[in-house]
Amino acid sequence: MAVAALPAAAGPLRIATYSPDLSRDGPGLLLRDLGREDAQVAAVVAVLAETRPDVLLLTDFDWDYEDRALDAFAARLAQAGLDYPHRFAARPNSGMATGLDLDADGRLGTADDAQGFGEFTGQGGMAILSRHPIGPVTDYTDVLWRDLPGNLMPKLSEEVRAMRRLSSTGHWDAVVTVAGWPLHLLAMSATPPVFDGPEDLNGRRNHDELAFWLGHLPDAPFVLAGNLNLDPQDSEGRPQALAQVMAHVTDPLPRSAGGAAARGGVNDSHKGDPDLDTGDWPDDKPPGNLRVDYVLPAKGLKITDSGVFWPAEGPLATAALTASAHRLVWVELDWP
Repeated sequence: MAVAALPAAAGPLRIATYSPDLSRDGPGLLLRDLGREDAQVAAVVAVLAETRPDVLLLTDFDWDYEDRALDAFAARLAQAGLDYPHRFAARPNSGMATGLDLDADGRLGTADDAQGFGEFTGQGGMAILSRHPIGPVTDYTDVLWRDLPGNLMPKLSEEVRAMRRLSSTGHWDAVVTVAGWPLHLLAMSATPPVFDGPEDLNGRRNHDELAFWLGHLPDAPFVLAGNLNLDPQDSEGRPQALAQVMAHVTDPLPRSAGGAAARGGVNDSHKGDPDLDTGDWPDDKPPGNLRVDYVLPAKGLKITDSGVFWPAEGPLATAALTASAHRLVWVELDWP
């Protein structure tokens, strides 16, 4: 009996974040595409079948009230040999109507008037798929921006300040139990620090979305993951919060052959290492390729491997390109 009660031996645990562009222009359209032959959906499945994460955070994945799209996607993955019996999704701020003219353009109900940019409730949300049990989950998605200590919120009307949330999509602290041990997955998907004016609202919000975690890091093993929409060297954003977060984590510097080979155009003027890039955007105009997706384990966790899934050539390179402008990022831990 004593032997049976001992914790399971350490083993590899692969954690990944991926922004697969599984967001559509209207509610129900993702579910439609998941139920038919769709080249982009097939490419996403091929990427995941090759990388096989144990715990996967999806960003830019449409949410619906009954998780029908998530269940349908999990069924597609199961057909490809990937079984994720444990899943979590919650209503994001993206597309959540406010009833206010947040962008002061004289129109109500536009994508810019939602708590986070979105044409409809749930557009571009998040989801967690896992081989291991998930829960409890602490959802910070309703935290008001003004309540973040030291926030960089620009000058806004009192009416807007009183209801504007910090998260453009969401902030979750999801406990994943692996081999009897809890690991906190700190999940987020930040607004891009562009598409605004001189007030730099999106740049300030991007900074504060990451700065939020500085006051909410658990006193337990954790991994911070998601689309931070910020390159530490070549982004238009404010890198200070990212630098502060890096003091609490180990950056495994995941690399890819495809990123290293994707040179030319504006990329040649970048300061950052192209091997680390996770976003593949047109080379003839800014921003070019950037590092925006991260999996960052807490200091002290043993990292055995990491990578960005971006093959330089071949069918899988085509699949990665077809699936999304983002590349999947994975880190492997020796756990527990």
